[in-house]
Amino acid sequence: MATTDDPRALPPAEARLAAAAAEGCPDARLLMSRRALMGIGAALFSTAFLPDFARADTNPEARFLVVMLRGGMDGINLMIPKLDPRYREVRRGLAIPFAQTLSLGSDFGLHPGLERVHNLFGRGQVALVPAAGIPLKNRSHFECQDNLENGLPANVSNATGWLNRLLGSLPAGDPIRERRGLEIGDAPLILRGPEPVLGWSPTWFEKVDEATIARLQTAYGAVDPALWDSLARGLEADRLARDSGAGGGDLGPLRQAFIGAARLMRAETGPRIAVLSIESWDTHSQQGGVTGYFNDRLRELDQAIGDLRRELEAAWDHTVVVCVTEFGRTVLTNGDRGTDHGIATVALMAGGAVRGGIYGDWPGLGPKQLYEGDLRATVDLRSVFKGIAADHLGVPPEVLEATVFPDSADAPLFAGLIEAPERARRPLAAHVRPPTLAETAPIALYRRSHGL
Repeated sequence: MATTDDPRALPPAEARLAAAAAEGCPDARLLMSRRALMGIGAALFSTAFLPDFARADTNPEARFLVVMLRGGMDGINLMIPKLDPRYREVRRGLAIPFAQTLSLGSDFGLHPGLERVHNLFGRGQVALVPAAGIPLKNRSHFECQDNLENGLPANVSNATGWLNRLLGSLPAGDPIRERRGLEIGDAPLILRGPEPVLGWSPTWFEKVDEATIARLQTAYGAVDPALWDSLARGLEADRLARDSGAGGGDLGPLRQAFIGAARLMRAETGPRIAVLSIESWDTHSQQGGVTGYFNDRLRELDQAIGDLRRELEAAWDHTVVVCVTEFGRTVLTNGDRGTDHGIATVALMAGGAVRGGIYGDWPGLGPKQLYEGDLRATVDLRSVFKGIAADHLGVPPEVLEATVFPDSADAPLFAGLIEAPERARRPLAAHVRPPTLAETAPIALYRRSHGL
């Protein structure tokens, strides 16, 4: 997607999002405002507390990218349930004709905008989980996104994200932990916590000259070393991005972000775990079917996944990408030819380390099969995350249950999503207890940093 001559102008899809948000749900407008206030700079800040762990061997080539599709993505029209006799009845004008879907077998079809994803599915490098969801089911953007990212039961909040806790569970000296996590664009809750992370975003701003950076270093070093440490990590990410060729070009921000993520993650000293956020999936009006807004968003995502595969080069064989969203859309369409906030959606995984296929169960679209009128979730997304963490990153199930996803016994580990998982297994003895949720609370971190 090409940009306009003015680098500050919004790409077409984002311009449509802004217009839709102006007349859409208040929750979406507040969400956009909150993320705008956070800005790129917020991605550079974290606390530098590092607990002491034993060293252990692992697979240093494993890569894991979490793509947050913010706004509530319509899984029913991404992965069309051809097996369900009620689909065309409930979706009416938004229904995707079965003949135009990309075949996933006799039961499901893929939206025609996902040609590259479909090609990867044919190669056994895409896995799909229909009817996946989070514990919280109140349909609020704010609260459901937090629930997705903190990895906790419904209505339980915490200031740390499950991916930051996962990094903290790895032994000291582990190459995945040592290279730190990477947040691209905003500063999501999923990576927030005591583990230091890198932040990077493609931007049209001019680079700060070295003399200014040196003055900042002197000032911050004298009055706020922690702030300088955070800024230094941002400069480190920027240097790594520059050396790897990330950023630049005439593509839209979304594809630039995926290309930048790939180049940073494929670098020998680059991060192995990253998070990338994509806005614009709130489709209350004029959603479209084979053409229209939702089709445009899927085609751009499809291109970006293709860019990622190309730019990762050989590292693609060791990569898992998981695209998730906070909730799905309503089964029934609304009067504005769109869909409203729902419950279950689709988890889409891609990568050379993925064991391709369709996993989970389809609950059905019959009136008695729905949850409060919406698609029922049959797979907890925490189960999917646990399966990837255990079989791809080698985190023992005991650590996942105790620290990364506490109180998640009702979301059992989903095994079988990863190709050749034995290469990632790591002995439990290598994992010493990471800090608890109470120990990573803001007041606890403040007391520790001030020796209280």
